[in-house]
Amino acid sequence: MNSPSPLLGTLRKIVGNAHVLTQGDLSAWEMDWRKRERGHALAVVRPGSTQEVAGVVKACAAARVGIVPQGGNTGMVVGSTPDASGTQVLLSLTRMNHVRALDAANLTVTVDAGCVLQAVQKVCEQAGFLYPLSLGSEGSCTIGGNLGSNAGGTQVVRYGNTRELCLGLEVVTAQGEIWDGLTGLRKDNTGYDLRHLMIGSEGTLGVITAATMKLYPLPVAQLTAFAAVPSLEAAVQLLGLAQQHLSSGLTGFEVMGQFALSLVSKHFPQLRIPFQDTDVPYCVVLENSDQESESHARERFEHLLEMAMEAGCVSDAVVAENFGQAHQLWHIRESIPLAQAQEGINIKHDISIAVSRIPAFVHETDALLAAAYPGARLVNYGHLGDGNLHYNVQAPEGADGEAFLRDQEKGVNTIVFGQVDAYRGSISAEHGIGSLKRDKLEQHKSPVALEMMRAIKRALDPQGIMNPGRMIRDNAAP
Repeated sequence: MNSPSPLLGTLRKIVGNAHVLTQGDLSAWEMDWRKRERGHALAVVRPGSTQEVAGVVKACAAARVGIVPQGGNTGMVVGSTPDASGTQVLLSLTRMNHVRALDAANLTVTVDAGCVLQAVQKVCEQAGFLYPLSLGSEGSCTIGGNLGSNAGGTQVVRYGNTRELCLGLEVVTAQGEIWDGLTGLRKDNTGYDLRHLMIGSEGTLGVITAATMKLYPLPVAQLTAFAAVPSLEAAVQLLGLAQQHLSSGLTGFEVMGQFALSLVSKHFPQLRIPFQDTDVPYCVVLENSDQESESHARERFEHLLEMAMEAGCVSDAVVAENFGQAHQLWHIRESIPLAQAQEGINIKHDISIAVSRIPAFVHETDALLAAAYPGARLVNYGHLGDGNLHYNVQAPEGADGEAFLRDQEKGVNTIVFGQVDAYRGSISAEHGIGSLKRDKLEQHKSPVALEMMRAIKRALDPQGIMNPGRMIRDNAAP
């Protein structure tokens, strides 16, 4: 590899001295969100346009220097921070944060990759439209990061993952060329779908610099309910009733185990959690969006809950009377990861199983973990509507969480991922692979699929400079 000094000079000419950072506290870029790993970058480079991104990539390709694209650095799998070698360029897209166009007739918005998700939501809402992607990190994650990881969130049950919301991309290739695919077309049957190839690739094939995303009319009414259910089987039964009676109006369906809710109650006592004085094992948050009227939405919602109670799959429920109450109910769900972090470091799993098989998976896996790790606490919650659970394992009460993570993570993962395989699920539903799950991917993905992935990587990034070491092993990486 060539000396990095000439490269730094070239990068400063491309983006300006102020936007090539090599000194001072760079932890905001070099440390992952969960603070599991701290890397060391050759430089943090902050381009302000697609042309500057292309220039940076060309310069790095000529020097055979690895590039780590980064959005809001909110990822969960250590996929957007540099390694410890001090040889990789951290490419931060946060200066590229403009909404380029909103096409009301085409129901699309075109944005820079560095736009913060919440800012895009607000711009669209002010124009009378809904951009439905909703995540706990929406105040800091970016559209480019959402696309790079194919983020999910709380409304996948109705609108799909980020992949389903994207109609076009602008990408800088590993050679520094610009592919303009921002057509906004819903039909384009002209060969391989390069857009879908880039989405979910975690920056290993190119740098997403802009995207054209779908919009929807704002709902006339949105109602939220919080329901107590006697079992996971009952939660699945409630989901079926909701899909049948609300149809496309069902825009959210989240399940929360009682221990997960108890952590929220412990660490955020200001939040009033319904049914905390009961012994119900699970609660569900449902959202109903309606294009007719609030009274119509409430009538359908209350009818659903009455049917569910008669069927025995709901033991009690509350329906929010206003936006403030609805926000509080959703805030309970969104506070679970924060409460778990307050409780101590933990072993996280982001898995997907066919909805019909989730109750059996949880019962079996709970028992296996209890037998192997007595006292370990299971924080089970997530997007039941699309089969995605955050099935996390907390150290026994009073135990050293860091020691538990260090000593038991391998064994816990062996049990959980083995069960995921047995139930024909996925070890990563929405968080991606990064470097944290790269070795696990090789153990749980079919050899045929892995070789196809490597072939794509070799074809599009023959030097192996794009986010090297992430997702899959690549011997060409610098």
